[in-house]
Amino acid sequence: MTVTPDIEVRRPRPDDLPAVVRIEVACFSDPWDAASLSAELREDRMRRPLCALRDGKVVGYLMAWKVTDEWHVINVAVSTGERRSGVGTILLDASLDAAISEGCVTATLEVRVSNAPALAFYEHHGFAAFDRRRRYYRDTGEDALVMIRVLRSGETGTVVDSDSTCP
Repeated sequence: MTVTPDIEVRRPRPDDLPAVVRIEVACFSDPWDAASLSAELREDRMRRPLCALRDGKVVGYLMAWKVTDEWHVINVAVSTGERRSGVGTILLDASLDAAISEGCVTATLEVRVSNAPALAFYEHHGFAAFDRRRRYYRDTGEDALVMIRVLRSGETGTVVDSDSTCP
């Protein structure tokens, strides 16, 4: 995987919504509707969304919530033609850097137990499974693994403690 320098990461704008909806529909078996995506793409006290652009075109997005000292990654998606090009890594690194700068001590997320590529991606980025949510996904009833990564101020882009459990 090559991380390319021609990716811009920024906060979403209202005119990014159509591209985000297209990526969402292409990436997920149970995609969020446009109204839900629109709400999540607006930064507020809790929400911390990001978009990745190549040549001015949205090629990926990440949605996260800051809840006290926890950073919860809600959704990461990259357009089909951009997968394995480093866009997901760029988005996740930018988001975790923001989490650290905002004083978060952990980052968490859920992922389908059958999604081996996503599990490998998150493990590569320092996340470890610590819990299971039974029948979490409404479309199939599939379980989700809850993954966590411990963060520390001053640390970026590296695994701090992959053997930790939920504080």
